[in-house]
Amino acid sequence: MQLRYAFRLYPEPGQASALARAFGCARVVYNDAVRAREQAHADQLPYPSAAWLSKEMITRAKQSPERSWLAKVSSVVLQQSLRDAETAYRNFFASLKGDRKGPKADKPRMKSRKDTRQAIRFTANARWSITPGGKLNLPKIGAVKVAWSRRLPATPSSVTVVKDSAGRYFASFVIDTAPATDATRMPVTDRTVGIDLGLTHFAVLSDGTKIDSPRFLRRAEKKLKKAQQDLSRKRKGSKNRAKARLKVARAHAQVADARREFHHQLSTKLIRENQAIAVEDLAVNGLARTRLAKSVHDAGWGAFLAMLEYKARRYGRTFLTIGRFEPTSQVCSTCGTKDGPKPLHVREWTCTACGTVHDRDVNAATNVKTAAGLAVSACGARVRPEPVLAQREETGSHGIPTEYRAAKRHSTR
Repeated sequence: MQLRYAFRLYPEPGQASALARAFGCARVVYNDAVRAREQAHADQLPYPSAAWLSKEMITRAKQSPERSWLAKVSSVVLQQSLRDAETAYRNFFASLKGDRKGPKADKPRMKSRKDTRQAIRFTANARWSITPGGKLNLPKIGAVKVAWSRRLPATPSSVTVVKDSAGRYFASFVIDTAPATDATRMPVTDRTVGIDLGLTHFAVLSDGTKIDSPRFLRRAEKKLKKAQQDLSRKRKGSKNRAKARLKVARAHAQVADARREFHHQLSTKLIRENQAIAVEDLAVNGLARTRLAKSVHDAGWGAFLAMLEYKARRYGRTFLTIGRFEPTSQVCSTCGTKDGPKPLHVREWTCTACGTVHDRDVNAATNVKTAAGLAVSACGARVRPEPVLAQREETGSHGIPTEYRAAKRHSTR
């Protein structure tokens, strides 16, 4: 399977200027391709082919006085920008036809130099390399210093250089992992677990373990508020406003990085300790439209579940989801009696049939495990389906299917 390994880059001033030039050239070629498509559509003509776009927008454009500066960057960067435009239109049309899963893809738009994220991609034929000193040598940019946090498990097939909204540079390598090597990193275990995600506790496991929610955004609200107030007082278009905007972006980047690190550490721990993991298919987007929206976004359930899913596939674990309408908080995990819905403030309850006192979240996690077939059911029979590895079509995060009606159900759990 393909994974991305990202490392921080520290370009020198001259290299930063060369990267800015490459970002700008890639953006211009992308916009030219989108403009040619839109013009063909307005004139009711067939869309131009990729070969024609490459010839006109790159080869001939370099020879013209208006676009001669395109020759100052690697041609691979420009070709990959055209491929990005083709992919954007392909996703857009597939979304219109209903062939593409997930949220609807919008029509490709023009890129702006003021976009918060800039990126260029170098494939293997660009002849980029990693020097013996550990620097990333990029064509027409030079050897850029890299902060290596770990070794690459295999030779990368491509590298993408990204500049984020906080002004930081990253090198993102695409790696093809070896399934046999990954299998040896996680030994087989007989443990299984059900997980109930929440807000007071980020996750409650079926064995009774409770993992507190770090609430990174809530803890940083005072700092973010002050930075945003300083930004609002600056005159638009001034250099001081640009500096203030950078401070706001860096403050938000710190929150996002801390949350991502927490998700990675917890998901890896759960995958290492358990052979099978069961979770509830939450309607994250629906819950994010309720009064709990800020807390739901702060928890980042969707990103955490995506990490569990791809790590389970990578290391040969079983990842199972149960229906979001399963009454996990209404059923006694001991005798199976359904005791009806309960308000959110009820954290403990006693089963009217068997008299067992339940912790609401631990009981829900146990029912998640039982509903997935990883535990003994209420009637005493062990129901366990054939293990199915989690499917993950490409690297990156995937959205969770959403329906707004699930938000109403969650408010009564």
